[in-house]
Amino acid sequence: MALSGLDIFKLLPKTNCGDCKMPTCLAFAMKLAGGQAKLEDCPHVSDEAKEKLADAAAPPIRGVIVGSDGTEFKTGEELVLYRHEKRFVNPAAIGVLVKDTESDDEIAKKIDDMNKDSWERVGQQLEIKLCAVKCESGDAGKFKALLTKIKDGTKVAIMPMTEDASIMEAAVEVVGDKNPLLYCGTTANLDAMGKLALDKGLPLVLKGDGLDSLADLSEKATGMGLKDLVLDPGTRNLKDTFESMVAIRRGALNAKFKPFGFPTIAIPAEETDDIFFEGASAGVYIAKYADIVVVSSAEAWLHYPLQVEIQNIYTDPQKPMAVDSKFYEIGSPGPDSPVLVTTNFSLTYFIVSGEIESSKVDAWLGIVDSEGQSVLTAWAAGKFVPDVIAKFITKSGITEKVNHRKLIIPGYVAQISGELDEELPDWEIMVGPREAADISTYLRNFVGA
Repeated sequence: MALSGLDIFKLLPKTNCGDCKMPTCLAFAMKLAGGQAKLEDCPHVSDEAKEKLADAAAPPIRGVIVGSDGTEFKTGEELVLYRHEKRFVNPAAIGVLVKDTESDDEIAKKIDDMNKDSWERVGQQLEIKLCAVKCESGDAGKFKALLTKIKDGTKVAIMPMTEDASIMEAAVEVVGDKNPLLYCGTTANLDAMGKLALDKGLPLVLKGDGLDSLADLSEKATGMGLKDLVLDPGTRNLKDTFESMVAIRRGALNAKFKPFGFPTIAIPAEETDDIFFEGASAGVYIAKYADIVVVSSAEAWLHYPLQVEIQNIYTDPQKPMAVDSKFYEIGSPGPDSPVLVTTNFSLTYFIVSGEIESSKVDAWLGIVDSEGQSVLTAWAAGKFVPDVIAKFITKSGITEKVNHRKLIIPGYVAQISGELDEELPDWEIMVGPREAADISTYLRNFVGA
């Protein structure tokens, strides 16, 4: 039985210390009852209380780990419907569908693309997390051979796909040590497929025939003792899948409907032959609210925008995206290359570095820690001011890398140039353009001067 906020409050230390980031223990108890906080946020709760609060503390959507040995990712554990309420927790995972009926060349290209598709952006690595391997031939031997090729040739988690429990058992012989996500348990095969997943301790996808069927499957699976489940409503068109994803998330969070308290999977790769529509559908499902999305191609043009979408949605809205504070080499700068400085707000960094690259002028770009704020915001907050900039320049080691002492600051903070002159008496402070679009022209003139 679910505990109320007051029931939870009675078990808390009642110190109102604020270590949980809430003003009072009662406020924390109410958040915990609503599934918008975690018990571990309170460092002072007793072991006895933890035991009693276990159900109340559990996230309304179970966290499921897929993969192992460096391929693993965690999905689920979401607490809110809307990102601005708190934040989303575990980023959606993108998977690529490979069928055992595809040609050797098609399979080899997908493996190669999966291995290459990795991008560093704002200090995070964006990459494919899953390979969905489908037994379309019905041939267990052929399926096992393909799984072996995927296992040996990639460093991603694996999801073998078949509704035949005997073929799935053969697949587990190959990839069972990699904690694969088994796809799938259905109304027809759950007894056998569920037993296999339970005996091997592996996560299992439940595929329904609509939401009512999915809820029944989930109740039966949990009754069998299965815990690590992923839900597929079985819909195979944009409208129905979108509506199902929203209904499952709302059911789990708002109605506390336990059969829907698991991560979800959407497979636009099985919805259309139009790769562009497939990509658009994947983007919709990432936003609302698929935890795993499987597409048919591993090509970079499809994956990069989806990965950036995931990164943008799953960052903490209360914590601006920021890059590391240091000097970045744009191009191949040398001792005579210009030195610029700006804030560590990620958008500022990408725009400024992009304009420097387009200028074809090699440069040193210094990024000052402004807690992820843009230039004007950081200046107003005292995070991008002369003493902070001077301290960064002094400790950065840039003086050992350049022969000159000319420092270019953003035009929007031209007013700090005088004070910065005093803080850095050995440097000539130069005011750059206000708009990033003018950086290319400014740098070309700087080099030609």
